Amino acid sequence: MINKDRGIRYVAPALAVLLLITAYPVFYVLYLSLHRELLIFKISKFIGPDNFFFLFQDDRFWNALKNTVYFSTLSVSVELALGLCIALLLNRSFRLKGVTRAVVLLPWAIPTVVSARMWELIFNSDFGVLNYLLGAHINWLGSPSWAIHAAILVDIWKTTPFVVILLTAGLQIIPGELYRAARTDGAGAWKVFRTITLPLLLPVILVVLLFRTLDAFRVFDVIYVLTGGGPANATETLSLYAYKILFQTLQFGYGSAISVMVFVCTGCISVFYIKLMTGSTPR
Repeated sequence: MINKDRGIRYVAPALAVLLLITAYPVFYVLYLSLHRELLIFKISKFIGPDNFFFLFQDDRFWNALKNTVYFSTLSVSVELALGLCIALLLNRSFRLKGVTRAVVLLPWAIPTVVSARMWELIFNSDFGVLNYLLGAHINWLGSPSWAIHAAILVDIWKTTPFVVILLTAGLQIIPGELYRAARTDGAGAWKVFRTITLPLLLPVILVVLLFRTLDAFRVFDVIYVLTGGGPANATETLSLYAYKILFQTLQFGYGSAISVMVFVCTGCISVFYIKLMTGSTPR
């Protein structure tokens, strides 16, 4: 019989390390968010919730939140639809299936900074290949209306393979007997998808949405490399805004308050999807 006390002693070091690298930074950010910390002027003063009061009146914060929500909603929606279509195709039997899967997964294997820099050259308004193929002269990264959608396109290209991986795994655990029985009963492809594939794949879809929504909501690297938040803050997200306040202006107190809001938003997203997953799990 396993000794529980001995098991606790075995995992205690790992738990202590996790507590040190997760809990301590979180509490320290909360501590800083209640202070006015200006390293340039060597100011450190407790001000309570004043940073949050100022944040709710900050138009730049609301603009960053709007950009973040728009980016997350559009990119995750397209990734789910596109990833589901590709996963359904890869779940079929055909020649060179392994090679096709490797090619589909290639964008996900490329480091984000590298892929963003590559797309920055593709979007170049003067010598970029995209304008050449379209026969147009669009300022993809310099126009407020185009820049955010260019960043979304890069994110879709980069992370759709991740969606494909999870959905393909979910499709492979659906019993084949259900499909054979449905075809025997004369069900068409759409009815099979609607009554068998989609309901059984729903828990996996919710997991995909959870991971991708959290990841997209915290987007930083793609935007930072492509536009740096410009033009005119049209692509500035919450993570990028927090970075600029923290490390460019060295306002550690206010920057920490923004970081706390990002943490609260991602926490709410997690709770929402977890409740959906709990409700979709058969009892």
